[in-house]
Amino acid sequence: MNRLNRRVAGWIGLGIVGIAAVALAAGAAWLLSLPPAAAPAEPPPIAEAERAATLSALKPPKRPRPVIAIVGINDATETTDYLMPYGILQRADIGEVVALATQPGPVKLYPALQVEPDATIAQFDAQHPQGADYVLVPAMSRDDDPTVLQWIRGQAAKGATVIGICAGAKVVAAAGLLDGKRATTHWYYLKDLLEKHPSVRYVPDRRIVVDGRVATTTGISASMPMTLTLIEAVAGRDRAEAVARNLGVPHWDARHDSDAFTFTRPFALTAMGNTMAFWNRERLGIALRPGIDEVSLALVADAWSRTYRSQAVSFAEQAGPIPTRNGIRLLPEHVGTDWDRERIIASIAEAAPARALDQALNGIGHRYGARTEALVAMQLEYPREHPREHPREYQREHQRSATRTAPMQ
Repeated sequence: MNRLNRRVAGWIGLGIVGIAAVALAAGAAWLLSLPPAAAPAEPPPIAEAERAATLSALKPPKRPRPVIAIVGINDATETTDYLMPYGILQRADIGEVVALATQPGPVKLYPALQVEPDATIAQFDAQHPQGADYVLVPAMSRDDDPTVLQWIRGQAAKGATVIGICAGAKVVAAAGLLDGKRATTHWYYLKDLLEKHPSVRYVPDRRIVVDGRVATTTGISASMPMTLTLIEAVAGRDRAEAVARNLGVPHWDARHDSDAFTFTRPFALTAMGNTMAFWNRERLGIALRPGIDEVSLALVADAWSRTYRSQAVSFAEQAGPIPTRNGIRLLPEHVGTDWDRERIIASIAEAAPARALDQALNGIGHRYGARTEALVAMQLEYPREHPREHPREYQREHQRSATRTAPMQ
């Protein structure tokens, strides 16, 4: 495995692929030192004054109908961080939304999917010399890409509001935009962020933190409430509520229980066990078709690729770009009609795309067990509103399903 692939492999799973080696070296004492899984707590609502301040800070800095750029590096940009804001913002129709890449060619999303961006950053600069109103920065496989850092700094200098999604906060920090500011990031990368940028002031128990013209979020699933908050800041509460209803989202404020997301003993044991069972890994197909909803697709592909038991692979009958519901172009990773029907992820729910993640997690739980389901939710930093109880009948069903190969539910 070359250096880039090793780096990407570690980043995809939050570095978890190295857990088994660490555990073997450190022995059982290391595992015993980890805390057990904590029961989730219901965080209190956000005070109205704080909510109003967040919306005020996110008002369009330049244009009433803003230009919103989502930037990625071509070789490794996080799937949901890149696709979900694009799909939601296009649904809302509050401005011009552009998916960008640093270089010509497709953007390889991780842990799954590949897209054809709308433009390169150079093409965007030529079309918008005054810069974007908002720049969304997803998690990337590296924080030190000089091209993207220079471009983000330039956009900030032109007055753009820069939003670091998930571990994209590390990229924003590397660009020097979080020095002395309040911020958050994915729970797994928090220590690294604060060690490299000690002047950052971490704010716990918030999925969204805004300080001046810079915003950051917690883990991958936080791109949904962040995007809805941005819609509310630009176009008002009614527009945000309409989009949220369409997505199936009951609320989208910044409430969060940070203590529920940490490195626990069950998390480590499950990651180790699934990683070491390399002979029992599946490639699961997702059929691409014109008009597929990119929000649902991103959530499902992301979740099924974080089990350490499976990898989601997009496929289509013919090569070439396939337009999604809102116009971004997907490039199938496999071309042909020969995909095993028993290894296809069932049709993706689109009536309320936000529920697609719950459906995927439920399917993961039935196929691989409750602990793998929890492992994926933890990686996505997803606060499930109704966490599954696992009674005996669920355990029996899992044991039955483990003995057969069945289509995904």
